[in-house]
Amino acid sequence: MGSDWPAPHEGGRSSAYWSSLPEWGGPVKPAIPLKYLEAYGPAVQAQVLDLIDQGSLGDYLQSRYGEAHAARNDKALFELAVEWKNRFMRNTPPLTKVLYDSRLQALSHALGTHTTVSRVQGHRLKASREIRVAAVFREAPADFLKMVLVHELAHMKEGAHNKAFYQLCTHMAPNYFQLELDLRLYLTFLEARPAGIP
Repeated sequence: MGSDWPAPHEGGRSSAYWSSLPEWGGPVKPAIPLKYLEAYGPAVQAQVLDLIDQGSLGDYLQSRYGEAHAARNDKALFELAVEWKNRFMRNTPPLTKVLYDSRLQALSHALGTHTTVSRVQGHRLKASREIRVAAVFREAPADFLKMVLVHELAHMKEGAHNKAFYQLCTHMAPNYFQLELDLRLYLTFLEARPAGIP
């Protein structure tokens, strides 16, 4: 790719996830426009289309994001989110629930959600804070799960996608913007794969 893209690290780390996807290097033709990359300029979109035309988008992603994560169930996901919250956002209220949600469709632009539900209990108002992550991230590379959790954790402190929000995201994940772009490439790849490839 062009100079705007960091070079993939040598030898990419292998994982059961990547090896379970047949024909990673084969040609992938998008059935729809690059909807996940609409906010990026024509130069970036052209680079992505070149990768797709060359059949190397999967290879590019695998070389950079071969590491799987261990948070395969809701309990492990909750523990991971609490660990990051306690590391970077100690002064925010505790999380009540963090789980994978099969109703969230990452391919429909819902990667995760954060909610705060207030309920009256006696004379008190009790707030419950939940994060739900699209089930596609149960099997996704570790860095993409991290990006989604960082995004949802940042919303616990900053509701809008403003400067303070993105500063908090980059505080928790210094390469947040690169992860966001590559996650969009990953979603493009998943959507554009030929039928029959899991």
